[in-house]
Parts: sequence; C-alpha cells; structure tokens
Amino acid sequence: MASTPLSIMLKILTHRRDSNSPQSFFFFIPTALALVTSLLILFYISFISKFFTHSHQTHLTFTRSSDFSSFSSTSHKPVNISFLGSMQSFGTGGIGNVQSQRHMELNGKYVNDNAVFHDRDTFMNDYKEMNKSLKIYVYPHQKADPFSNVLLAVDFEPGGNYASESYFKKVLVTSHFTTKDPSNADLFFLPFSIARLRHDPRVGIDGIKDFIKSYIFNISHKYPYWNYSNGADHFYVACHSIGRFAMEKAIDVKINAIQVVCSSSYFVSAYIPHKDASLPQIWPRLGSEPNLAPYKRKKLGFFAGTINSPVREKLLEWWGNDSDIFVHFGRLERSYTEELLDSKFCLHVKGYEVNTARVADALFYGCVPVIIANHYDLPFADILDWKHFSVIVATLDIPLLKKILQGITQQEYLMLHSNVLKVRKHFQWHMSPVDFDAFYMVMYELWLRRSSLRLQ
Repeated sequence: MASTPLSIMLKILTHRRDSNSPQSFFFFIPTALALVTSLLILFYISFISKFFTHSHQTHLTFTRSSDFSSFSSTSHKPVNISFLGSMQSFGTGGIGNVQSQRHMELNGKYVNDNAVFHDRDTFMNDYKEMNKSLKIYVYPHQKADPFSNVLLAVDFEPGGNYASESYFKKVLVTSHFTTKDPSNADLFFLPFSIARLRHDPRVGIDGIKDFIKSYIFNISHKYPYWNYSNGADHFYVACHSIGRFAMEKAIDVKINAIQVVCSSSYFVSAYIPHKDASLPQIWPRLGSEPNLAPYKRKKLGFFAGTINSPVREKLLEWWGNDSDIFVHFGRLERSYTEELLDSKFCLHVKGYEVNTARVADALFYGCVPVIIANHYDLPFADILDWKHFSVIVATLDIPLLKKILQGITQQEYLMLHSNVLKVRKHFQWHMSPVDFDAFYMVMYELWLRRSSLRLQ
C-alpha cells in the first residue's frame, strides 16, 4: 500500500530512536508539531485555492442574451470580461463591474434606473437652490484698462476650438449670478483670458506666467478678498492647454484656487481633481442637433486627426487599414459632419493634450463617444454618469478596441445612443443661457465646490 502523508507522520511519531532514553519522547514533540502544522497549512491552501478558482470562473464570462448580428460577427458567444476590467472611467466609476454597467433584469432587458445622472433627485434639488442663491463677484475692469481685451468679455459671439472660455465669461457677466457686493459673494471670478493672453503681442506664450503673477499681486493688494482665503474661494476659466502652465509663478492659484479647465488630466500636476473642474471643449455649431437614426449609421468607429501622440500612433498602427473602424490622419474624402453622422462610435483619442472638441462633436451629431485618454477627468463627471452614454477604453486596450465595440449588443448600443441624445444639451453654449446647458452645468460644478468650501 502506498504511503500517505498521515502514515508517514505516524511512522515517524511511533519510531523510537532509543527506547531506553527518557528524552526520546521530548525529542519528537517539536517534530510532530511541525509536521501537523505543515499539513494543516497545506490543507488550508488547497481549500482556499479551489474556492477562489471556482469564484473567478463563475464571473469570467458574460453571455449575451440578445441578437446583435448587425454589430458583431461573434453574437451569442461568451465574452471574456477580463479586458473590460481595464476600461477605466477615471473619475466616473469605470465599467469593470459588469452588473453595475449592464443593470440586467431577469428577462435580459436593460434597466436604465438612474438615467444619465448619478443622482438625479439630488441634482435637481441643488440646481434649484443654486439658481436662487449662488452669487459670484467678478473683479471689475474698464474698457480704458490697458489689458481690457484680456479682462473683459468679448463683444462678439465666440467661435472656434476654445470658445468655451469666452462663452462662459460673456454669459456670466450678464447673468443673475453676479453681484456687485463682495460681501454677498460665494465665489470670486478672476476674469483673465488665457487664450487672449496667448495672442496678445505684449504678452504671448512666454509672458503669461508673469502676467498672472502680477495680476494676483495687484488684486491681493487692492482688494482684501483674496487674502481672506488665500484664493480658495476664487476661480478662473481656461480652455487652451497653455492654461496648465500659466500658474507656475502663481503657486497660490495653482494650489488653492478653483481651476475650471479643458486640460483636466490627472497627469497634469497643476490639476487637482475635486478642487478643480473639467470644462468641456466645445466648438459651437449653428442650427438644431441632427438626429440620424441609429440603424442608418454604417461605420462601427471613426476618428480623424493628426498624429501627435504615442496613443494616436498606436491607434493608427492597429486600425489604420481596418474595414470597420475608420482612422483618418490627413484630408477626409467626405466632410467631418458626414463621417460623424455615419458612425456608431466616434473616438476621442488623446493627442498632445487630453482636451479636444471631439467629445462634444460626437454628442452633437448623435455618435456614441469612445474615450481613449487615460486619467481624463471627464466634464461634469460629478453630475453625469458617463458609462451610460459613452465607452471608456484604456490606452493599453487599443488592440482590443474592435472586440470591445463589437461586444456591445444592439440593445446596449441603442441605450447608449438614446442617452447621448439626452445629454448633448448639456454640451452646448447659448448667448442667452438655457436651463441645463453648458453654462448652467459649469455653474453647478462651482456650486458643489462652493458647498465644500463652506464645510471646511
């Protein structure tokens, strides 16, 4: 009969080295205890290993229940969820948890139980209170000031890639949120424009840091408000990426003030999540939003842009010649609008900076955004639940991009598309603000930070 670990242990315990020696019993006690302990440890490891192996296997696959033949050639096959775990929505909760992402009922239908908001009821209640009570003091300047072009709102309708910066200031100064009594103010607005400083020949890119340092010095000596909080209840707005370098000589602004910026990347040392806020970069478009039906969109994915980052190089390497994901670096054969309208998913791929207008473009044209930009603090992430109207893909998962998009069922895509149409009103500017548009959403983000300041 083959020896078992137990029989071997018994033989050792019953074997007598010297039956006449009274010390033999005490000699074997440590050995016996060591062997028993080792066996118990091996048994425990074996049991735990089996338990976790079984647990992991039961959650590894997710079987699709609905037909999505129009989206994927692999319908009804189990999809490995391991790659979904890395699809992180930085600052928005991610989509690693399949059940929280899918919210599937027993009958397999999607339940959009919280629509596109994290907490709609809280948002609506706070929104009403914000509209009634939030007050902002804008540091006053006159047209005769040497840098009035930088400090005052523009006298035209903003346009272009960095319009968000100008739109916010132009709308704010005529809104009911401003107050001329600083003692009633919740927040103080620093009205300098980074984009206009960049183009002012007296300042330029190299002079922005010194200008900001001088401006903070002047207001902190002319007015007492900065010194009350060392700038913690002050904020500025900037959409151009130059803004992330602008505060390097004004450390108190960088550390204390609220920065409402388009370049809202966790990798940027100047940006502090939860203190600062992400401003959507929006290229204003005239007319009403187009609404091409989802089933008329023939392309799986679309991207157009320059090769100015390793992430975009990787995208081109993997999908530059694909027949389903169209990646363009150069002149488009058709218009940008036509491409957006013809695509189910539109890619936002990090370039030199994390901020571009592509997310807002995709939403405007009813195309589901695919965010491929690690550590991007998505606009209005405190309010909107991005996993309900976008797809977040880690840059490491670019080789899996097609599998990820084709793994989205028709039912899930229709839900995403429907929610895109719901949220796109939050990513539009108006000369006269409209409830829940980009201006009001930024104001709500400021309201949240004003509330945090009061708690401190």
